[in-house]
Amino acid sequence: MPDMEMPGAVGRTDLVFEEEDLQYEEEILRNPFSVKCWMRYIEFKQSAPRHALNLLYERALKELPGSYKLWYNYLKQRRKQVKNRCVTDPAYEEVNNCHERALVFMHKMPRIWLDYCQFLTEQCRVTRTRRTFDRALRALPITQHHRIWPLYLAFVRRHPLPETAVRVYRRYLKLSPEGAEEYIEYLRSIDRLDEAALRLAAVVNDDKFVSKEGKSNYQLWHELCDLISQNPDKVKSLNVGAIIRGGLTRFTDQLGKLWCSLADYYIRSGHFEKARDVYEEAVQTVMTVRDFSQVFDSYAQFEESMIAAKMETASELGKEDDDEVELELRLARFERLMLRRPLLLNSVLLRQNPHNVHEWHKRVQLHAGNPQQIINTYTEAVRTVDPAKATGKPHTLWVSFAKFYEDNGQLEDARTIFAKGTQVNFKQVDDLASVWCEAGEMELRHHNYDQALRLLRVCDHCLPGCGRATAMPARKAEYFDSSEPVQNRVYKSLKVWSMLADLEESLGTFKSTKAVYDRILDLRIATPQIVINYALFLEEHKYFEESFKAYERGIALFRWPNVADIWHTYLTKFIARYGGTKLERARDLFEQALDGCPQKYAKTIYLLYAGLEEQHGLARHAMAVYERATRAVPPAEQYDMFNIYIKRAAEIYGVTHTRPIYEKAIEVLSDEPARDMCLRFADMECRLGEIDRARAIYSYCSQICDPRTTGPFWQTWKAFELRHGNEDTIREMLRIRRSVQATYNTQVNFMASQMLKVYSSATGTVSDLAPGQSGLDDMKLLEQRAEQLAAEAERDQPRTKDQILFVRGKASRAELAQLSRQANPDEIDIDDDLGDDGAGDDEPDEVPLEQQSVPSAVFGGLKDD
Repeated sequence: MPDMEMPGAVGRTDLVFEEEDLQYEEEILRNPFSVKCWMRYIEFKQSAPRHALNLLYERALKELPGSYKLWYNYLKQRRKQVKNRCVTDPAYEEVNNCHERALVFMHKMPRIWLDYCQFLTEQCRVTRTRRTFDRALRALPITQHHRIWPLYLAFVRRHPLPETAVRVYRRYLKLSPEGAEEYIEYLRSIDRLDEAALRLAAVVNDDKFVSKEGKSNYQLWHELCDLISQNPDKVKSLNVGAIIRGGLTRFTDQLGKLWCSLADYYIRSGHFEKARDVYEEAVQTVMTVRDFSQVFDSYAQFEESMIAAKMETASELGKEDDDEVELELRLARFERLMLRRPLLLNSVLLRQNPHNVHEWHKRVQLHAGNPQQIINTYTEAVRTVDPAKATGKPHTLWVSFAKFYEDNGQLEDARTIFAKGTQVNFKQVDDLASVWCEAGEMELRHHNYDQALRLLRVCDHCLPGCGRATAMPARKAEYFDSSEPVQNRVYKSLKVWSMLADLEESLGTFKSTKAVYDRILDLRIATPQIVINYALFLEEHKYFEESFKAYERGIALFRWPNVADIWHTYLTKFIARYGGTKLERARDLFEQALDGCPQKYAKTIYLLYAGLEEQHGLARHAMAVYERATRAVPPAEQYDMFNIYIKRAAEIYGVTHTRPIYEKAIEVLSDEPARDMCLRFADMECRLGEIDRARAIYSYCSQICDPRTTGPFWQTWKAFELRHGNEDTIREMLRIRRSVQATYNTQVNFMASQMLKVYSSATGTVSDLAPGQSGLDDMKLLEQRAEQLAAEAERDQPRTKDQILFVRGKASRAELAQLSRQANPDEIDIDDDLGDDGAGDDEPDEVPLEQQSVPSAVFGGLKDD
């Protein structure tokens, strides 16, 4: 079509069109300003030569110079065409010119700027690239600068141009202050530590700063401390000491690291004495053991390094007198430091809690061998420790202080310490009482008995409120009234009165000792042991009735169970003193003791009561006491009580009198002891020849004996029937056994537990015996098991053996006669009248009988001589 003028082709003679291009040319001819038409044409020509494709882009941009899509794809195509060429190739400059042309129209498009800057960066044209970045920042709105800066910063970091990079970073921080960490890291990499420290200090002091790397303010501060302390020769713009000390007041939980950083700064600066002063200040001020350990280890390492450096210097330059003296000084300083460590650690603990009594005692031990330091420590301790806040017992400081003077022979000073200690307002009355008692003990150790008594004793001329331990205060106060000072309450301290009572018993008179005990009882501060001691003291001096009055006063003071020991001692002493001469009074005492007595303490009193009645009273009274005792003692002791009751009844009245006791015991006791009591009861009846009674007892006891768990009982009954019974009685015994077993089998829970014992491989429930079955199947299994157990019981029936001789129900007369001749070794022969003159020939022969005396146990202690 030579007569047609194509858009964008005016004056061009190098245009060559192919047959396939005509349709696209016609389309752009009709729509020269349609981007879609040009893009379809460009897409079709992608496989065409470079110059043809570039020419097509140029024609399109001539018609549409403001199309971002065309410019973007054109520039992308041009960059792709020079990708693998050398950066000195002229084609690069052509592409750069294309970008410059594009920016005439696309200067507000950040993508074009980014691609151009990236392209220039790859050409390593530093100045042109920097200027292009600056032009981009000037051309784009500030809201899009965040897209340019990362590429700009990466560019300046790539080249060794620190001054340029620093200036670029400073501009960047004005827009984005949160990027300070990146700048600081770059400054440290180029060894500009002074500016890095300044920037880091500004970041630390900015409370609104948020770290991009998630670091806390303390971590940034710690980085600053490390930076300025490890580079003292490069950081000149900051006051390092002031900065680190500011951190000491700000971060109190990391004092150890901060102190070490400050000392490290002075060490690296060459100011060793200042570093030592810092370490000394640190070990004297830190509050935790962790911080102390950090500072002390660093201090010791510093001293070791100083000694090593001095020794190395001396070996290189030769030894001189001054060097040797300095080396010895440093060694002595290091040795003293190591010796001070326990004392310094103790100081740390006392700074944590100055009211810790235990740590003050440890501090005194650390000063062992230095009396002056010990005195100073005790003085500081008693001044510092507040008894209301003390951890431990504050009175021990005063006592130990006084004992120190005592051990060194200064009794007057020790008395002065004790006197001051009694004026301290302790938290507990017991603390003040301990001080008074220790003062008395000190006087006793030095044989000043009168002085010890004067400290504790109340004299007749003492006025209320005088300084003696037991003196009545000017205003009475209750012992537990914390609103009153302890000095007004110590007169009720049992510890002081107990010591005074001991001193009076050892050193005083009977009258003074009695007065002390009476005073204790009047103050109502006595313990049961004090009452017993008072009574025994009176008894030793033959004041028996007075001792009994002391017991009575003690009983009036206390209730059960505290009064138990007093009653036991009182009753024992009264019986030992009067025996049966004052029987009614003794009975009244026992009844008074038993009134309100708990079950736990009743047994001993009842036994004493019964013993009194047996020795000095009536046997029936004793039996009545035993009978009351079986009801009064706890269930756990009833079995033992019944045993004692039965034994004493048998000894006094004979074994026949024990039958109602056995019956009562079987009725009252639980199953296990009742079963044992039945066996003993049956054995007694058997020994007395009462076979029917014994059989009835076995039959009664069988109702509480499951054959599967109480096999010994059934074996005993079986042996009894084999010795004394016949076939009918044995059958009756077996019938009872099956009945009892069936009774227990009706208890489903019990059956389930028994079945689980039999089937030990089961998982734990009845249903596990037949998985997948319902509840009806479980009941069926239980019934089958019950039938199985009944069958086993049937098979257990004893069979007739030759050695078991019993009277069969259908035996002939001859057989009966033969069996009657068999002697029963346990049978009691009784001379019975047969009544008839004799029997016929078919009657069995007479069995010779012999008489046997009745056992003496039947009569007991009542048998006549």
